[in-house]
Amino acid sequence: MARSIEQGDVGDSRWHENRWREVCGHLNANRHALGQSASRHYPDLLRVEGTPLLTRPEWVPDEPLPLESVRLDWNPRPEPPAVADPTEGLPPGYRTYAEALAALAPPRIFEDRPSYRLLDADLKAGTLSFGPGRYFDAVNVGEAAAHELAAETPGLPLRRRVGDPCDLSRRTALVAITTLTVTTSGSYVLHWRDPEKVAHAGGLHQVMPVGVFQPLADEHADLDLWRCMVREFSEELLGASEDYGTGFDQEAWPFHRDISAARREGRIRVHCLGLGVDPLTFAVDVLTVAVVDDATFGALFGELVDVNAEGRVRLAAFDGTVPGPMQPAGAAALRLAWRHQQELGR
Repeated sequence: MARSIEQGDVGDSRWHENRWREVCGHLNANRHALGQSASRHYPDLLRVEGTPLLTRPEWVPDEPLPLESVRLDWNPRPEPPAVADPTEGLPPGYRTYAEALAALAPPRIFEDRPSYRLLDADLKAGTLSFGPGRYFDAVNVGEAAAHELAAETPGLPLRRRVGDPCDLSRRTALVAITTLTVTTSGSYVLHWRDPEKVAHAGGLHQVMPVGVFQPLADEHADLDLWRCMVREFSEELLGASEDYGTGFDQEAWPFHRDISAARREGRIRVHCLGLGVDPLTFAVDVLTVAVVDDATFGALFGELVDVNAEGRVRLAAFDGTVPGPMQPAGAAALRLAWRHQQELGR
């Protein structure tokens, strides 16, 4: 039964906080079903390869693009997004969704790091445009909209205010680089994301590595997809630390030298497959694939972890199937890579 609640009452504030935690738990336990529900709110938008991942015609090239063919542009002072730091649905006393999450249901990894905000994209022309952002900028809108859906909020006011998820001007659209790592003999690295460890896509399968496109130090100098991917290969497949320390020189790092040499020599072939938006959280993913010779995979990733900081890891058969439940970006990467096997050298 509904009850009258005075915002200033401590007991009522605790009731709000407990209710918010309950919804957060429901969200994390049911992201796959809620993602399907969110997808139904966008019947007129394009999907990537029959998955729920939303896209635009210019975001998916006709053929895989070699990673070096993708040009990244930088705008240091972009227009602010139309929707930022919404307060809909927050318990009393909290200013943002990230603030509430950190206090009431904190993931194990949750830091407001500098990140790259996607401003424009045309992968048919091979271009992506970025500006500065912060990780919590995306959490405050995307996770709040997912929470609103999980709470069955009448009218979904925040989701309605954001509008078209593929309109990059409506919110701070941060990008994750989603990489399908597949061997020439037909295995790929599969991840199950532990909801106790992550703030995004907990409980779902995903290809790997996947990481938010973020600078290590100077944001403009580090605007490089490959450099970010290399760090994610080390962190997610080998379980290495994300703390690189002051003065870290990535170019001198032995792992960076070894994996980059393998790429230059054609033992690793990296392509961009497309771009899409998760309908539940509005997360944006650049879809990439790294085809790795078996000997090179053994040399670089022979110590592949079983468990990393975000969940469980294993090798799966690259046979055209998609394990479920799976994050839309991972499903899209698998299906695009399967369709383009010949062009990718598989």
